[in-house]
Amino acid sequence: MKKYGIEGCPAYEVFTDEVPAHAFIEKLGDVAVKPSGLTGGKGVKVMGDQLPDLKAAKEYTSELLEKGPVVIEERFIGEEFTLQAFVDGKDLAFFPAVQDHKRAYEGDLGPNTGGMGSYTDAGEILPFMLSEDIEKAKKIMQHTVTALHEETGTGYQGILYGQFILTSSGPKVVEFNARFGDPEAMNVIPLIETDFVEIMSAVTKGTLGNMPVRFSRKATVCKYAVPAGYPENPEKDSEVVVGDIGKASVYYASVYEKDGKIYTTSSRAVAVVGCAETIEYAEKIAQNALENIQGKLFFRRDIGTASLIQKRIDHMKELRG
Repeated sequence: MKKYGIEGCPAYEVFTDEVPAHAFIEKLGDVAVKPSGLTGGKGVKVMGDQLPDLKAAKEYTSELLEKGPVVIEERFIGEEFTLQAFVDGKDLAFFPAVQDHKRAYEGDLGPNTGGMGSYTDAGEILPFMLSEDIEKAKKIMQHTVTALHEETGTGYQGILYGQFILTSSGPKVVEFNARFGDPEAMNVIPLIETDFVEIMSAVTKGTLGNMPVRFSRKATVCKYAVPAGYPENPEKDSEVVVGDIGKASVYYASVYEKDGKIYTTSSRAVAVVGCAETIEYAEKIAQNALENIQGKLFFRRDIGTASLIQKRIDHMKELRG
């Protein structure tokens, strides 16, 4: 993105030494700090949040540098959303936008997790977004795919996951992944109306631009049940019993089976997804299912609720002025 001048790219650098890293933190003044590698969604810390000041940002950077390279980038203020797409090397077919909830506890409190749940609206944008926001995000992803082809001589084929933060000046990129998002995949894949095998065939043949990929105009809410103490001190080897889930769908995650019973590991255990005409009804379906799953587990009740979504809407109104 930096090389090809693609919009939405944060100011950033990758560091292996402490002195230049600390100097860059001073220069930017407001930063996000993360290991240059996979951390299960738990590695990033942000000033004004997990890092109260410049001193804390430098200390966390020094701690991470003992293990490997560190990425330091400017901190964006806004609302995060995910945009995923099928890619055939040149054309993209976009899914509806999703909002994930990284924080462990209700009210967006506590440490970051791999994602406690997510929701979509009945359409391609979320309640706090404008249609122009998603169009800008789509252009960023399209330009990135074009740049990948130009840079490598090979068209990227598969799934492109764009994690964005919507700021007062439009969407900015947090990260890209060459896969579906978790939990976001559970929201959007069930909405696909076009034959999935035909879509995959078009991806491999480079004919995606000739195929209209259709989605149901329904809202979805996904919520995870996770081991007690997750993410810092999760309760392992605890039995999970799934009862009457009603109209919801259930997806087992990081669990194992022994003697016909399901047990927790150290990560997210079971996800439930409600799908309905509105976010409100989808949330009720998901919440009802969670209430009927027993074990040493906890979950966020507020994901997909009207009060939390209104908080997002109000936040973006304030940022847009």
